[in-house]
Amino acid sequence: MNLKDINTLKTLLSTPQKIVIVPHKNPDGDAIGSTLGLCHYLQNEGHKATIVSPNDYPKFLKWIPGNDSILNFEKENYQSKDRINEASVIFTLDFNHLGRIGQMQPFLEEANATFVMVDHHQEPADYASIMYSDVSMSSTCEMVYNLIEFLGDVSKIDTKIANCLYTGIMTDTGSFRFASTTSRTHEVVADLIKKGAKNAEIHHKIYNANTPSRLHLLGCALKNMVILREFNTVYITLSQEELDTYNYQKGDTEGFVNYGLTLEGIKFAVIFIENKEEGILKISLRSIGDFSVNEFSRKHFSGGGHTNAAGGKSDDSIEATTRYFVSLLENYKEELTA
Repeated sequence: MNLKDINTLKTLLSTPQKIVIVPHKNPDGDAIGSTLGLCHYLQNEGHKATIVSPNDYPKFLKWIPGNDSILNFEKENYQSKDRINEASVIFTLDFNHLGRIGQMQPFLEEANATFVMVDHHQEPADYASIMYSDVSMSSTCEMVYNLIEFLGDVSKIDTKIANCLYTGIMTDTGSFRFASTTSRTHEVVADLIKKGAKNAEIHHKIYNANTPSRLHLLGCALKNMVILREFNTVYITLSQEELDTYNYQKGDTEGFVNYGLTLEGIKFAVIFIENKEEGILKISLRSIGDFSVNEFSRKHFSGGGHTNAAGGKSDDSIEATTRYFVSLLENYKEELTA
């Protein structure tokens, strides 16, 4: 974050503001952890801060301190719109394009607030007056820690903030195993633990909250896995019928795509999940090494993200989409088999 933006933000927050904090649609651990961590900080500083989420999020995140105060735009529409309309400042966290917030997009586009973006994804849009964008960061939660430090307030991080930020860093780094985890990440995490983050308890609440139906759905997904050894690639499919059979709940497929990368020699893993309600296939892409799933998804599946983790979508059926996907791999064979 450059010095000009830091000083502008300090000036902006030097007087009490009405603030709305927005994560992306279908928020994950980093989105919820970062918004709640920032919200606690701003409230402690005397601001009226509210989180408005585009929609619901997984049950395994609903223990995080402050969770009960989050407004769900889909279910609390009028109250959410009122908060957006009266906001003097809007923070957008863990996304960099207003297309990532679904039906909230037109309301934010019409808002008169000063926008502040905090995000670590590639190719940010230019809607924010103050922008903290850094693709090298492990997570938006690590960036919120840095933001508080830039404002000279790292000593004000309390136990609630520490637990929120630790959650997002842990989940977005794959429990600190992804390449985006740096020595600085570990320094931040160490400080959060010193400030009260309950690391073992957080890990247990996130990763040991399975239901029998989720494990059965995982078994179905693994049974559907297709291994393409000639391209060092794996893909998984889940139909709406299969989701319904195993009583799918939001967040149940989180992490399924990563199982493909546990196979020896596999560099590229994808999962295609049918969503009849939205009329699309949701696609998650992961890779190991230099193969950019961000570029692959942007070019072929209207998506994007990071070099090794991205999302996308398709309007076609599972059968047509997977055929198209496999047909693309020949163009990337040299990269995938190097």
